[in-house]
Amino acid sequence: MILLIEGYNYKADDVKEVLEGLGLLENLNQEVIVNYVGYMYNPHIKDCVFILPKVLIDDNEKAFGHIDPTDLIHLDKAESLTEEERRFIYEFAVWIYRALYVFKNSNPDNDIIYHKQMTKVGNHHRHMTNTFLEVLLALVDFNKKNQNFFMMVLRNLHSGNNKINWTKTISSSQAFVQDEEEPIYLDPVNKKRQINFDEELLVIFFSILNYIRGRYGFPVQIQMGYELIQGEQFNRYLNGYGQIRLRQIKYKYFSDKTLYLWELCYAFFERSHQIAITSELQEYLVAKNFNIVFEAIIDELVGDKELPDGLKDQPDGKIVDHLYSYKSLTTTGDENKDVFYIGDSKYYKLGNEIGSESVYKQFTYARNVIQWNMNLFLDGKDNNWSKRVSKYRDEVTEGYNIVPNFFISARMDKELSYDDKIYETQKDNKFFIQRHFENRLFDRDTLLIYHYDVNFLYVVSLYAQNDDGAKQQWKDKVRALFRKEIQQKLQGDFKFYAMTAHPNVDATQYIEENFKEVLGKLYQPFPNKEFFSLALDSNEKYKEENDMLLEELKNHFYVEECKIGTDPTEILEGAKAITPVPVSIDKQKTGVLMVMMENFADKCVKFLPYGKVAIGIKYSKDSMAIVEHLSEIGYILFHTRKDVGQHLFAINGDITVVDTEELGNDIYKNVNTTEMYAVVPFETIELDSSNLHSSKKSFTPKTRYDAQFEELNNLQ
Repeated sequence: MILLIEGYNYKADDVKEVLEGLGLLENLNQEVIVNYVGYMYNPHIKDCVFILPKVLIDDNEKAFGHIDPTDLIHLDKAESLTEEERRFIYEFAVWIYRALYVFKNSNPDNDIIYHKQMTKVGNHHRHMTNTFLEVLLALVDFNKKNQNFFMMVLRNLHSGNNKINWTKTISSSQAFVQDEEEPIYLDPVNKKRQINFDEELLVIFFSILNYIRGRYGFPVQIQMGYELIQGEQFNRYLNGYGQIRLRQIKYKYFSDKTLYLWELCYAFFERSHQIAITSELQEYLVAKNFNIVFEAIIDELVGDKELPDGLKDQPDGKIVDHLYSYKSLTTTGDENKDVFYIGDSKYYKLGNEIGSESVYKQFTYARNVIQWNMNLFLDGKDNNWSKRVSKYRDEVTEGYNIVPNFFISARMDKELSYDDKIYETQKDNKFFIQRHFENRLFDRDTLLIYHYDVNFLYVVSLYAQNDDGAKQQWKDKVRALFRKEIQQKLQGDFKFYAMTAHPNVDATQYIEENFKEVLGKLYQPFPNKEFFSLALDSNEKYKEENDMLLEELKNHFYVEECKIGTDPTEILEGAKAITPVPVSIDKQKTGVLMVMMENFADKCVKFLPYGKVAIGIKYSKDSMAIVEHLSEIGYILFHTRKDVGQHLFAINGDITVVDTEELGNDIYKNVNTTEMYAVVPFETIELDSSNLHSSKKSFTPKTRYDAQFEELNNLQ
């Protein structure tokens, strides 16, 4: 077996012989570069040639971190290879072949795959090989061409010394019918049952086919109704018992057909067993630009197939590699409002960095997607996409949703594992940003790109299996993972807050009046339109600016830290319950209804949950002042004539004065000795009363417990 690696600079003399007549060379100053990936049979040297992807080579130009690719050309002589590495190459070659085959069938009009079935030749042209792929292809081919042989073996079970007990057979066995011929019973009950070794060989063969169909995705049809060896039992065969059992039964086979089948099965379990395979099985299947294949792999496993016109194939001629709709980075819960995720796959050697052209291209994609989204809603088109995706611009804050944008590179797992892994890239540049203004995340001109690596072995094997269910499962998983990873990166670069206005504040009006200070920092992603998301850059150089903004916002809003993509309801409702709200002196109704109430904690449970209380009115100077200024009262203050133990609430609605007989039994009265009451509706959110001094209001021993009226500014 000849092994070459794509893109490596070989000395011409080292590869001249093994590539003779194949015409796949690029000669550069006595060096040869093979810019292909795939498999072929070279009749000049009577051996197969594998060209594996360049991701096998690290940034030190070594394979597996320690082997010069030149030493791997003649694989059978590569003494520096470990057995694990050698087994890996055999299996990896199978995955690459399958990936190319799936790509070719999925893209029949492509111009990068060169595929040819070689002309059938006689058995005297057989070659000796230890290629695992060739063994698999031979097994699949044998199944395709020998259906009559299998039927003959089944018929033989019905004859000879094994006389059939037909009554028991018909009642206990299932018949197999082919082409309207007579039925054949796969498990006949014999009067004198003898072991049939042909049957056991077929069971092993079909069990192997079942395994490679599930493992590698080869399109194998198994029509025989045998109970196959599967699961842990088959793993036992893979781990050595398969060879042992086949050696035990080999002496039973004499015909060329059964001996050849035995050889194929034994070669499968041994992996490196040399077996004569006819040249008709040898194909060449190579890709000229494997980066296009890798792009197709990632798009199949990540992207959407159904996309709006003009989005993937953009009007400026650019084509987005990978595009799909998914819930936005700021979305909470199950809202069915997606944004478009933009991806670009990069098929590089490990040490290569992302070029500036690629970065600029991704930023352009993002701007085009934003504009497409704006056009969708500005044009007022009522279509499926306007219902499915969210409007990127928020009308209240004029902030823009974040456009997820990322690069995907291929990485070889150091442990040669096929596990499902996503890594933060090992490249120096992991994050790219373009902006017009600093410290404005929710700005249409703030564009971000993140860079991740995927396990090359896993994505190639998943694509090669061609299992729609497995691909969809990974697609769902990786989309959620990319969203989470980008959120975590943003959480490290920005501090996110949730905020909602105080009861006495009009949020929209405040944002309009302070537009310059909050533009690009606020966005409204939540279903509850009273909630806002605030993002402030964590960089130390913005600390003073951000601290001042937070202090100002907290005078008008509840502001609490809240991670991006988190439902803020519980956080903000909790803040409302425990955080006193600063009083706005700009409120039109600045009068305060002062209510003396000792043991407030015990009494408030009777009226605070309902937001309504009845305050006794006497025929006194203080009570008449309350009635006179009734329309001016904007606050109710519960106090004990001291500057501590004060509780301030905003009035919510009109205060009415009613006779005691008009009061229901369901409203709490602060006193029970008056004939008139002021019914006071109020917000249940406590305001900040720390700057109020109820002790400033004069009283007499006789009026100590009476309600009073006072202007807010006189208490501050």
